[in-house]
Amino acid sequence: MNNDNLVLGKSTSYDNDYAPSRLQRIERSLGRSQIKDLTTFFGYDIWHLYEMTYLNLQGLPCVAMAVLKIPADSKYIVESKSLKLYELSFTMTRFASLDEVKAVFLRDLSRLLECAVLGDFYPLKNTEFKLSDLSGICLEELDECKALTFKSYNYAPDLLKIEDDKKQVSKTYHTNLFRSLCPVTAQPDHASIEIEYEGKKPSVTGLLGYLVSLRNHQGFHEQCVELIYSDLMTYLKPEKLTIRAYFTRRGGIDINPVRSNSKNVALTNKRTIRQ
Repeated sequence: MNNDNLVLGKSTSYDNDYAPSRLQRIERSLGRSQIKDLTTFFGYDIWHLYEMTYLNLQGLPCVAMAVLKIPADSKYIVESKSLKLYELSFTMTRFASLDEVKAVFLRDLSRLLECAVLGDFYPLKNTEFKLSDLSGICLEELDECKALTFKSYNYAPDLLKIEDDKKQVSKTYHTNLFRSLCPVTAQPDHASIEIEYEGKKPSVTGLLGYLVSLRNHQGFHEQCVELIYSDLMTYLKPEKLTIRAYFTRRGGIDINPVRSNSKNVALTNKRTIRQ
């Protein structure tokens, strides 16, 4: 599907009844083809839905929240606005239970994306959506990073450098400064990025500078994380690497891609203060 056929960036109407036809998909290969040094990885896209609502059999409105997990090796991603329109189509539709809503939702997404979509739906009184702090060292709070001067915001992977090739480190870094642009609407997307790294000691100033250089990069959330992962693997060659992104909410939905060189990467359901 090309961008002209997407509902993203266009005025749309809303359905009062269940409408699986609202769902649209995009081939992952479209974004990945733009990554020069694409490397192999494992992972998931974790979606949080904050505005799930439907009617019970008595017609009483019910509200819920959901977590969806889409494997990174699926051929397709779901277009985010179409997911929102699909979610809203449950609003005036009667279901016997939240379990039935979950079964229908996961069935439709799995058919659309031609993969097994995992997920859980929760009543509001749950701990799955509690706020969590990011792990590790905040790059922009380091003294050496505070001293940096930024003049260019053009993609610059060559900023990624090894500071000490004789020193091995196992650290987690994070930043709250990440911004990219939607490739369809050019609207800004904001995120916190968490990097679990094991390998030769990287330059933290180069790492932060690289992440800031993506400020005008146009890419879907999933592609942005795959670009970051691939660049770090290419330029720093760590033994272990996991990238987690926590994008801020849009339309009652946020997306949290996870990419790793570990098959057993933990799928932690973290929600940051900006989500």
